Amino acid sequence: MSLVLIVEDNERNLKLVRDVLQAKGYATLEAGTGEEGLKLASERLPALILMDIHLPGMSGIEALKVLRAEAATAAIPVIAITASVMQESVREVMAAGFDALIEKPIDVLGFLDTVRSVLGVTPP
Repeated sequence: MSLVLIVEDNERNLKLVRDVLQAKGYATLEAGTGEEGLKLASERLPALILMDIHLPGMSGIEALKVLRAEAATAAIPVIAITASVMQESVREVMAAGFDALIEKPIDVLGFLDTVRSVLGVTPP
């Protein structure tokens, strides 16, 4: 069972992502800020991190830079989750080094496909 860290400050989005992942057999950890997400990532070394871009305090892009700079967390795949889907915003997010991007509102089937793809897991 893969451990997925969800860094999301919106309770409804967090619940949706958590419930979908847990229903598919993933274990989840949750953080409401980038700083809290960084702490959990270094302590628990999840298989995957789902990172909201617009977080209170440190942004998802800033948190990604810290993750990539630390040897223990540098190789953990990170998927950006954002409602900012204008072309320029998408380019900025992907240029920051995220492994994939999921748009809000979340399409559950597309979300699961992206998670499986990044983790290298084939659907059952």
